[in-house]
Amino acid sequence: MARVKLGCLISGRGSNLQALIDACADPTFPAEIALVLSNKPGVMGLERAEKAGIPTQVISHKDFDGRPAFDAALDQTLRAAGVEIVCLAGFMRLLTPEFVTGWGDKILNIHPSLLPAFKGLDTHQRAIDSGARFAGCTVHIVRPAMDEGPILVQAAVPILDGDTEDSLAARILTAEHKAYPEAVRLLASGKVTVDGLRCRIDAPTDETIHFNPPMR
Repeated sequence: MARVKLGCLISGRGSNLQALIDACADPTFPAEIALVLSNKPGVMGLERAEKAGIPTQVISHKDFDGRPAFDAALDQTLRAAGVEIVCLAGFMRLLTPEFVTGWGDKILNIHPSLLPAFKGLDTHQRAIDSGARFAGCTVHIVRPAMDEGPILVQAAVPILDGDTEDSLAARILTAEHKAYPEAVRLLASGKVTVDGLRCRIDAPTDETIHFNPPMR
């Protein structure tokens, strides 16, 4: 069975990209990365892809007069590469509604909070300051509004006494590296049906993976 082709959009170090690269290295994984596309040259994520033998391309947003033209170039490049699912992996640009709707339910994003809580930036410190007992990450189907869309996979981690922004971020990042490949696996396997704001997953309960570490 042919593997689904992924297009990964990055802007930096590509930590979650590496998790996807590692997952796709398993020949039984239902997806493969067809292209890694960055809006910034020289970032570590491009080096990760090149080391894995994955095609890369840089399309700088600075070369375009506005978001629509930039997004049109992204769209053309992804489609030319045969991409079927777009994975945002630390891509620090907002996408136009036209781009998002053009790909339907085939754009995934990972956000370092348990959405809908703590959308936007500074999620880890905001979670600590709020007194929340748990934080985590969310992989969701992208919608035009920032950090919105049907939730596909979430992983919760405890907020421990004495946690700092950095210590909590590190714990959540470990969960991200498991949650993102799992979300891609589900979507690429055709197990996901989007019903309004809900992702319905056609998978037996023994396939469910739990990422929550024990309380300490």
